[in-house]
Amino acid sequence: MKMFSYLVLAVLFILSCKDNNLKKNIEIISVPTYSMLVPKVKQLTKEEYEDWYHKDIIKDTIPGISLNKAYTFLIDKSIRDTIIVAILDSPIDNNHEDLKQQIWINKNEIPNNGIDDDDNGYIDDIQGWNFTGSSKGEQVLFSNYEFTRILRKYDSLFNNTTLDNSISSKDSSSFQLYSKANKKFNKQIKLAIEDTIYGNMLYKSHSNAKNTLKTYFPNHNYTISSLDSLKLLYPKDTLLQRDILRMSNFIKYDFTEKYITNYKLLAEENINKLLNLSYNDRTILGDNSENLLDHNYGNNIVNQKINFFEHSTIVSGVIGAKRNNNIGIDGVANVKIMPVCISVYGDEHDKDIALAIKYAVDNGAKVINMSFGKLFSLNKKWVDDAFKYAEKNNVLIVSSAGNNHFDLNKVENEYYPNDNINNGSEISSNFMMIGASSDEVNENLITDFSNYGNIDVDVFAPGDNIKTTLPENSYTIERGTSISTAIVSGIAALVWSYYPDLSAAEMKNVLMQSGNSYNINVEIKQEDGTKKTVPFSELSKSGKIVNAYNALLIAEQISNNKK
Repeated sequence: MKMFSYLVLAVLFILSCKDNNLKKNIEIISVPTYSMLVPKVKQLTKEEYEDWYHKDIIKDTIPGISLNKAYTFLIDKSIRDTIIVAILDSPIDNNHEDLKQQIWINKNEIPNNGIDDDDNGYIDDIQGWNFTGSSKGEQVLFSNYEFTRILRKYDSLFNNTTLDNSISSKDSSSFQLYSKANKKFNKQIKLAIEDTIYGNMLYKSHSNAKNTLKTYFPNHNYTISSLDSLKLLYPKDTLLQRDILRMSNFIKYDFTEKYITNYKLLAEENINKLLNLSYNDRTILGDNSENLLDHNYGNNIVNQKINFFEHSTIVSGVIGAKRNNNIGIDGVANVKIMPVCISVYGDEHDKDIALAIKYAVDNGAKVINMSFGKLFSLNKKWVDDAFKYAEKNNVLIVSSAGNNHFDLNKVENEYYPNDNINNGSEISSNFMMIGASSDEVNENLITDFSNYGNIDVDVFAPGDNIKTTLPENSYTIERGTSISTAIVSGIAALVWSYYPDLSAAEMKNVLMQSGNSYNINVEIKQEDGTKKTVPFSELSKSGKIVNAYNALLIAEQISNNKK
């Protein structure tokens, strides 16, 4: 049995400020120091999996965020503010049993009167705004990849061009972007064709198996046990034996009919829309995505196509599912969730990201959760300016690091949105990027999908085997840096609800510096598929996994020092 050192060292907390002359003194804040703990080596039980990330590494030997311990610490304390968390994501199930009481209501707007009562530029935005819906109530389902948009914009200018004297210095950066996008486009087309073939194969195999088995299962109520029994009855029926095996595998790997149908659809639409230079989703909206000044588009329907779009409901449950209601799950914090829809299948538009951030800030959000990402950015400055606007208004932005297992320290692996240019200086002090950790305290502490890098990634948070909400009062187990991001947003909201006098920059530093340090080596998956072993502490700026309890301890001391 391996031993590991678990160190939560004295925190050097630096209050950041752009003006060096205004920097505060360093505060030394003591938190407990632990060492030589035995990690949990047995498989987690079903009960432990329900909320493993709420656990404490010391008490439970599970690398969670000490959320239960945090709430014990808060028993005798009073909530001072209700925090609004803006979810920049897909449409949401705002009637979900575990979310409906948590949805933000715009009290300055009179419902359904066709008037912009609060004069914020958005008519009847009672529960947020949908930047992916049209004024006629239509919903965009698919959007181009950003590299597809780049090719459409520059193809007539640079097609069949090489970098020589024909490219002016003025156009060289655009040409480099075009070339990089073209390389990615060509690679993605090949993968998309393979994916479509696979999707059609899955669909055909499932349909054939279903048709073969309909005599024995007219209600399609298959189980592996009943299929095994049928298999024994007809050992010489090769067609039946084949389709029993197929259906058993579909059940075993949770390939439901809905999953297979959606897989086939998304694979086909990947070619038809996401990679199609002739397809432009903005025609549905009647919007020019290259004109930031025009924001007269979208609608107030934030729950469009919720069975097609599940992501926002998944993320929202982690952050703010109603606590202690004996329904479903307990979110990290009791918050108000502000739905701001900008995500469909494909890449988000920089214009939508920028306007959504401004909308969230202007309407009182304190935390902005952005559980999405893309490999290119056509109008990054718009997003950078939105970060600065949020910073000016003391709003924290929490963003996912991505699930490509990329080393983001490599400039060619840039991931957006981010708060720097070519891994240079940060443009604001209120933006965080989050990687995903697992429930294992060993070489698998970082998940096999998470991006990493101590230039972009600020901190890690649990992002594997997390129970959360699904549309129509359902629940699921999810994984991804989207989940990790939601956990950090939830902790930020929890801390701010008790210590609202912290600035966004202070909150960012609290979350980074109060995390748990794990002095172990982990395996990271490289782009060529091989693995290498590195210290976990080298994979993010902080080298830590967020911890709600420690964050509250530090926040309380900072708050007390301000009195």
